[in-house]
Amino acid sequence: MSNLYFRDIDNTNECIVRNIKLKPGQEKFIETVEECLKEANTYHEWHPVAIYYDEEIIGFAMYGSFGTNKDTWIDRIMIDEKYQGKGLGKVAMMKLIDIVSKEYGVNVIYLSIIEENRLAYSLYKSIGFEFINERDPNGELIFKYTIL
Repeated sequence: MSNLYFRDIDNTNECIVRNIKLKPGQEKFIETVEECLKEANTYHEWHPVAIYYDEEIIGFAMYGSFGTNKDTWIDRIMIDEKYQGKGLGKVAMMKLIDIVSKEYGVNVIYLSIIEENRLAYSLYKSIGFEFINERDPNGELIFKYTIL
């Protein structure tokens, strides 16, 4: 799906991105776009982006690199409820892995999920992320992806 791509959040897309809606019940698994953008304004290591399919905004993601080891994280990714179930989340994640690894020059990328988020767990495992038997400070499961 080469017509899936990312753009920085700016005044042309911010309002639409802020209106991304998740399916009922998914809100307990991820912060709102509003919370993510506020965090990105506080911690400039975060890079928030809009996810596009053709010319439609279908989602939001945020990634960054931190600490002395430059641990690189895909911290948030969400697909609007209208576009879920079409394989777009998997495609977006694969493309984001490629972008993030090149942008930061890394071959290891981390993410964390709430343990009860079984759909995300299955998706990330199918892509090649592995649970590293650790939890983040919020108790979320930490996964690692290694680019070979």
